[in-house]
Amino acid sequence: MSSLETSSEALPTDTQNTKPLRIRVLNLAWPVIGENLLETMLGIVDVALVGVLGVSAIAGVGAAQQGLYLLISILAALSIGCAVLVAQAVGAKDLARAGRLARQSLLWSVVISVPLVAIGFIFSRPVCQHLWYECGGDRDRRGLFACDDGHRRGAGGVFIGSGVLRGAGDSRTPFIVTAIANIINVPLAYGLINGAFGLPNLGAVGSAWATFMARAVALVLLLMALWQGRNGVSIRQGLSWRLDLSVIKQVLTIGVPAAVEQILTTLAFTALTVLVGGLGTATLAAHRLVITITSFAFLPGFGFAIAATSLIGQAIGAKKFADIKPIARIAATWSAIWMGAIGLLLIAFAPLALRVFTDDQAVIDAGATALRVLGLVQAVWAVQFVYSGGLRGMGDTRSPLVLFAGGMWLSVGVAWLFLRLFQGGLVSVWSAFLITTPVIAGLMVWRFMQRVQQLK
Repeated sequence: MSSLETSSEALPTDTQNTKPLRIRVLNLAWPVIGENLLETMLGIVDVALVGVLGVSAIAGVGAAQQGLYLLISILAALSIGCAVLVAQAVGAKDLARAGRLARQSLLWSVVISVPLVAIGFIFSRPVCQHLWYECGGDRDRRGLFACDDGHRRGAGGVFIGSGVLRGAGDSRTPFIVTAIANIINVPLAYGLINGAFGLPNLGAVGSAWATFMARAVALVLLLMALWQGRNGVSIRQGLSWRLDLSVIKQVLTIGVPAAVEQILTTLAFTALTVLVGGLGTATLAAHRLVITITSFAFLPGFGFAIAATSLIGQAIGAKKFADIKPIARIAATWSAIWMGAIGLLLIAFAPLALRVFTDDQAVIDAGATALRVLGLVQAVWAVQFVYSGGLRGMGDTRSPLVLFAGGMWLSVGVAWLFLRLFQGGLVSVWSAFLITTPVIAGLMVWRFMQRVQQLK
């Protein structure tokens, strides 16, 4: 706990702002990358632990998680909107406003999460039946959804709390909290799934209970951090706990386009999967593995994008407009270096990367060329991610919505066209990104520069 307590009243903003921009970007980005890596690994470990119980157990966990993905997309409106406004308030040294934004976002996350949790529990049985998942009996199914709904409620607070802290310039605390949650979750999940360590044998339901308890601990730790204060931002000092519609309106004005962007992007990936579904089982399996591997490759880009959002938001609040372009350039350069290096590794070792997940040669053959194609555009994606994050930091979430989500759906259309024209396999689908990604990245940079010019 000492790591969480060391910045009880955190460093003054002036002290932070005197650090070189490169150091500030890196200090914010690496904990986010580590946190996202831990979250990704946790999902893989949970599936592996449940996998020993059979296909129905895996399917049941997958069904329960669909509600979580929906909730995360909805809460993105709160998390991103609050993070941007908190960053701008910190930059303007209006710490009272930053604390008020933090408290209101946490309150509204509860207001939004509770009815969704109730709906998830009530409709757990028809959802499972509609998705054709046999979750091992009605009692197990409802138990799985019940504790997973509790997990969703905790996840809402964790999601918002982490966003507030990053907006305040503290990405280390969410990283530390996520690490602690993972340390709790993995042995607890193993024990509850298999009845080990003297714990009850709950089967697949044990996975959801373990995640729920780990999330509860994470939520408590994040609330403690926000109560103590980070970079002067606290939910404790002289603020009302009553819901304030004016605050949530400001948050949602920025956050809703970001949430819509996430939803449309998720649907675009779903549409790609539908296109690939007609190419055979091995190709579909390869497609899913390509997405999994690419999610690891994206981690540096997401980390530097969040750093750009926070630091550019603070620069906007402080009216230090001259810092905006250098922040974006530094973040984009480092992001491109890391993702470009990962891209080279994907090109060189694509079959080996796939072999980590499967020994099926047909799947490896189908996925290797697609991975190499994606390796070619990693550095370009890095630039797109960072400048999208920079636009969000300026309070412009509509441009990333139009360009990012629009680019994804353009890629779906090009992929469909390639399949029609060339009768190709998985490589035809992913080759669409060779055409669309440079165009969207270029437009994102152009829009960013245009917005910076408007500030002068």
